Order: sequence, then C-alpha cells, then structure tokens
Amino acid sequence: MTRASQCCWIELIHEAGVASPASDEKLNLPASSAGRQGRYTMKAVVLHEYGGPEKLQFEDNVPEPQISGGTVLIAAAAASVNPIDWKMRSGKRQKDIPLSFPAILGRDVSGVVQAVGANVKHFKPGERVFALSRATYAELVAVDDSSVAHLPDGVDLADAAAIPLIALTGDQLVRLAMNLQKGQVVLVTGALGGVGRAAVHTAKKIGAQVIAGVRGKELDDARSLGVSGVLAIDDDEAIEKFRSVDAIADTIGGHIAAKLIAKVKPGGSFGYTAELPESAAAQNPAVKITRVLVQPDPSKLREFADDVRDRKFVLPIGRRMPLRDAAEAHALGEKGGIGKILLLAPDS
Repeated sequence: MTRASQCCWIELIHEAGVASPASDEKLNLPASSAGRQGRYTMKAVVLHEYGGPEKLQFEDNVPEPQISGGTVLIAAAAASVNPIDWKMRSGKRQKDIPLSFPAILGRDVSGVVQAVGANVKHFKPGERVFALSRATYAELVAVDDSSVAHLPDGVDLADAAAIPLIALTGDQLVRLAMNLQKGQVVLVTGALGGVGRAAVHTAKKIGAQVIAGVRGKELDDARSLGVSGVLAIDDDEAIEKFRSVDAIADTIGGHIAAKLIAKVKPGGSFGYTAELPESAAAQNPAVKITRVLVQPDPSKLREFADDVRDRKFVLPIGRRMPLRDAAEAHALGEKGGIGKILLLAPDS
C-alpha cells in the first residue's frame, strides 16, 4: 500500500498571488477612513520568482487586496515568518502549493479592522483582530470574516501574529489528525518549536500523557513544558529503548519520523506536518497515518489567545523585525535557532 492510500489529508489552503485593486463600494468604511478612498496601492513584500531570500522585494506600489461583501480588511500590525514561507519561496513546495507570480507570502496576521464588507455582522472598524489568512506580508490584508477572531485585551497586538498558524496546526494535529483521547500516551516531536508547543498544549488539555521529543541538549528545557516525560530524538539508543505509545504528533519529519513511527502501537495514530518517507508508511501498515494541513478555526484561535493572556500557553518571540527586512528574516529563520520571527508592518 502506498503512503497516498494510507494517509488522510485534511485540507490544503493555497497561497494567493498579489490581488488586483477593487472598489471601496463593497465595504462599510468608517468616517475616519475617508482618506483611504481612491488609494489603491500599499506597501508589501513581493515575490516575483522562486529563489533565495533575496528574491523577496519590499515594494510600496502593490495593489491592495481584493474585497467582497464578506471581507474584513485588516490594517496589519504584524505578520510572522513560518517554515512554510521559505519552503514556498524557494520552490520546494511548488508541486503541492504552487504560486502565481507576483505573490505575497505569509499566513499569520494581527491588526485593527480597517473596514468590513456589507455582509459582515460580527466585526467593525477599530477592533483588534487576528487571523489565519494568506498574503499577509503586507500593509493591508483581506480576510474572510469566518476566519477572523477578536483579540482579547491583555495580548500584545503585534505578538498575536505569532499565534494563528502554529496554534491551529498543533491543535489540529492532535485533535483531528490523531483524534487523541484522554488518558492516551502521545509523543510530540519538536516539542519546543511553535507547532510542537501548541500540540503539547492541546494534548495536555485533552488529558493525555505527553512525552516531549527534542534534541538531547534540550531535554531540560522540554521538562519546563510540564510534560510526563522526555525523549532525545537525536539519540538512536534512546529511541531503541523507548516504549510504544498510542500516538505520535510529529513536527520534524524525515529520517527521525521514519525511526519513531515503529514506536506506535498497532492501531495507533501517527500525525505529521512535514515529510514522511514513503517506506515508513509501507512498513507500518497497522498505524493510521495522517498529514495535517491547517484550516481556519477562529474559536480555537480565541481559545489560544485567552490562554496566552492567562499565561497558560507561552510562545517565545525570537525577534521582531520591520516588514521591509523580510529577506533577512527568511535567512535567519532558515539557519534556525532564533525562534519565532515577527514582521512589523509599516506604521503599525
């Protein structure tokens, strides 16, 4: 059986290219935004072809995003940089997530509602919001109202841009890909990364016993997550001695994932976000294998934001950089070891 026949795909949300201008007539504009009418360009980071970080160009005459009756137009405070961004920029993911050039990358946005479409009932200009979206390396981001969440007081507006993609991916990895149940034992690989932290958080809320899989030098840091145990996933001897578990939430992929999948009990679940060698799936036919590809869930976004506010969920920010420095941010992110990077919008 091939991996394709074993795996269950949740949903793939494609990145959009640069949108063309649209009329303000479809939006309910506040009086304070009257000066915006007639303005159809914005500042954004644009990609014109696949390649290295230097291909990201900061431009100030980019067409504003398309709008409609169900749109929330967000004046961005920040976006964040995620591994999927540089994988798309380089062309590594062009087979399953092709780009139409010119393109704007980015999946996370936080900011203030600039305007709303005529059919939008739950948001109004001036409100603080955040969302999982697309084309977010920009001054203005148009988001379907069903994907937007209100940001609670007590959460920094810019820092909120770090939440959407990692929180929803980690949460859906545990809840949807694996259908984890209370009392089950789950290993979360890359537990100190953003998606890993979110997966640990959701698994603990469900009531599962969580084991954090990290590099050997990170074991002490991983214990601070309040997990039941830790595993050095770069130690073959430790993996060999590791007990079987009900489920694995994998955020690492590659050869490490291929080694660990054998530690899932027959009938257990292996959920992953990155890459899994086809041979690993073929050699473990008794394991349910599911790749999660994130989809919007504003209620879960708000839940994570509430937990951030209440200090129940901690997501360290490695660096805050101007949007115009997106190329440098990608270069730093690809090197690793810097943590979550935020891109602050102009005049945010």
